[in-house]
Amino acid sequence: MKLAFLCHPVTDLKKSLNYYRDTLGFEEAWREGDHTIALKLPGTDVQLMIENDEADLGPGGIFIVDSVDGYFEQYKEKLHFIKTPSDIPPGRYAIFQDESENLIRIIDLSREG
Repeated sequence: MKLAFLCHPVTDLKKSLNYYRDTLGFEEAWREGDHTIALKLPGTDVQLMIENDEADLGPGGIFIVDSVDGYFEQYKEKLHFIKTPSDIPPGRYAIFQDESENLIRIIDLSREG
């Protein structure tokens, strides 16, 4: 697993973008539709992803794995998955919780060229 993004669900994407970009000085890295924006954290390789898709879920890291489906199959009996593998534009996506109910999101990039 490799940390790719920090994910912060937000209720107002435009207002949040203004805050992180204009107040904190983050730079926009990329967008996915009208629901997800990634921002470059100054001086690091890590990005902050803000999205309004899962505003009811809390923040957490998004980690890249080789295969979300393989990871799910290997750990489905040991981990508490709250979202089973599903398609996203770059690949597959799932969410599980640690013992303190912190979210750990995993993605793979299986659909990228």
